[in-house]
Formats: sequence, C-alpha cells, structure tokens
Amino acid sequence: MEINNLLIGGSGVAGLTAALYAARNSLNPLVFAGSSPGGLLAQTGEVENYPGFPEGIRGADLMDMFQKQAERFGAKVLFETIVKAELTDGGIQTLIAESGKSYSGKALIVATGCLPRWLGLPSEKEFYGRGVSACAFCDGPFFRNKTVCVVGGGDTAMEDSLLLAKFAEKVHLIHRRDSFRASRILQDQVKKHPSIEIHYNTVVEEILGKDVVERIRIRNLKTEEISEIAVSGYFAALGHIPNTDLFKGQLAMDDSGYIQIACNTTESSLKGVFACGDCIDSKYRQAVTAAGSGCKAAIDAARYLMEQVQ
Repeated sequence: MEINNLLIGGSGVAGLTAALYAARNSLNPLVFAGSSPGGLLAQTGEVENYPGFPEGIRGADLMDMFQKQAERFGAKVLFETIVKAELTDGGIQTLIAESGKSYSGKALIVATGCLPRWLGLPSEKEFYGRGVSACAFCDGPFFRNKTVCVVGGGDTAMEDSLLLAKFAEKVHLIHRRDSFRASRILQDQVKKHPSIEIHYNTVVEEILGKDVVERIRIRNLKTEEISEIAVSGYFAALGHIPNTDLFKGQLAMDDSGYIQIACNTTESSLKGVFACGDCIDSKYRQAVTAAGSGCKAAIDAARYLMEQVQ
C-alpha cells in the first residue's frame, strides 16, 4: 500500500493554499476535490474583495488559478469524493473514496469547509450568484442603492441586515416567527433603522426573475396572504453547516460541528491531523482568512512530518 506524505481533504481556498505551500515544500500532497471542486468560491460570480485583483475576478477563475499554482509545484488534485475516514493518533491517516479506493498518508489536512443553510427553494440554487447570496460581507457592495431581502431571525440576520442597510436603499427582513432569537442589542438596532422593514410571521415562497433576482413571493403565516416584493438581492442568513460529518467521533468538535484546534496552531485533537478554513471558523468565513489558515496548516503539517524522520 502506497503511503503518501500528505492528504488534503477539500479543494477550496484553504485546501488549495495548503496544497501550494505543501507542494513547494516537496511534500507532493494529494488534494481531494470532492463534489464541489474549488469550494463555495468557485460558485460565486464576481469576487471584489480578494487582495491583488483591483478589478475583481470571477470566483471560478480565481479558484482555477489557485489549482494551477498548486499543481505547478507538484500538488495532485483528485476528483474523488471521500466517504469514510480512518484516523489515528500519530499514525497513518486513511481516506476511502466513493470509488472504493483507499488513500493513506502520514499526515492529513482537513479543509472541507462549510455550507450555508438554505430554505430549500429550487430558486435559491437557480439564482445563486445572480442575486442570491449567503454572505452579506462578500456581496453587499454589489447592491448599492438597491432593494434587498434578508431571511432569518438570529444574530447573523440582524448583522447582515444592518450591514446591507449601509449599501442598499431598502432591506426587507423576513422572519417566520413573531419574535427574533437574536441578541437584544442587535434587535433594537434593526428595529430602529429607517431603511429596514421587518416582516414577522412570514416565509419566502419563491424567488422570481428572468436572468437575475427581480422579486420574491412571500406568505404571511397568520393571514395566509400572499404578496410579492420587488428586490434585487436575496440573502440567506440562516447559519452554516460545517462539512465535518466524516470526522465525527474521531476529531474533537464543538456543538455545531466545527473542528476544534489547539491554540495558535491548526493541530486537531489527533497528532498528524490538521484542520483549516471554514470547517474551523464559525466567525469570519472569508476567502482571505481561509487562505491564511491553509498556509498555517501546511506549515504545521510540514514541521510535523520533519519531526517524524528525526
């Protein structure tokens, strides 16, 4: 059985940055792209806030550049979906692919990211990147002087509404209950803001438009009244789900499923297993922070592997 130096689960910003640094260190990493090559950023339209691209760049193009740069130094990207992980404390780490093939490595970097929660409307997928977003910090500036809606009732929904109100002319906040679960201070700020209109006891039935988002259809749960609101942007603020199910019961995680790492490192609860990117980050979830995290993981893994041969 072939034992590789380093396996990297995930081909988003964190995974490919880790691959770049590891490959330049002559570790010949294997990167598993899974079902979403390039991660969430590859599904994003225009990216304006990644350093080095003053005119912006398409998410898919940026991730293609990430991959080519990592491959230039010897990283190998496999379009395999991992379905099982067999991890050890300081031993050989094994990933089993959907194809049935097993891959083993002396070290593993988990960079599997996380996914935003959606309502589950087909139109959320249809208009993703064309008015539908789950990142107000990333996409808010695209909606200057326009009307948008935010769906949710927690702290994220309040924060997103307040942020978007700095750019948008009007923000419609849609919440299915008659009260918010967000912190009181954020609720008060939202309720007092002149550009934010709150729709309690309301759900989004559909997102409508031709090529881009043009309006939403909503239903009042108490009156059953159905109406439409003209919007240019739809922001899901329902939280995120870390892609860490493969590692449950093997790696220490918090209650939400984010992998826990040691302070000031990317070391997981098992020696030889490192984690980076959005699967450890419930706060920032930005491409630039994921890149920095991937760099750290590659350096930590390289130092670990060096120690093993001494």
